[in-house]
Amino acid sequence: MTIKRRSLTLLGAAALTLSLSGCSVFDWLIYKPDIPQGNYMEDQQVEKLRIDMTKEQVEYVLGRPVLRDSFSDNIWYYVYHYKSGRDASIIHKELILHFSGDNLVEVKGDYDLSEEFTTPLEQSKLPTLNSIDDTQSSEQRAKAEQ
Repeated sequence: MTIKRRSLTLLGAAALTLSLSGCSVFDWLIYKPDIPQGNYMEDQQVEKLRIDMTKEQVEYVLGRPVLRDSFSDNIWYYVYHYKSGRDASIIHKELILHFSGDNLVEVKGDYDLSEEFTTPLEQSKLPTLNSIDDTQSSEQRAKAEQ
């Protein structure tokens, strides 16, 4: 009887061990959705920011912030948190905007600003497709045809 009892105990322990470890073995078979939260922003959106932009212009470019400072409306928080369902990796990015009155003064966070951030929007120029050196003006082409 002792051999039968030992074999049942050993079999029970083995079954308990396999049942507890079975959850982690087959964990990759279970579907877990990705969880994005907050404001997802592309680098191109952040590069459009310029100093002295109004709050309305910033909201047009980036959308509504996740959080505005409750004591003063001069600090806006854009937060993005993403957790992958497959490998549980986490991406966390923040962008904190400081305003003075109605104008953007400072930007801090995990995004790179453009080189033209310090140039006010009124003074910045639109990008050109072709420079004058690369193409001839219409007057020069007309003279060349004659």
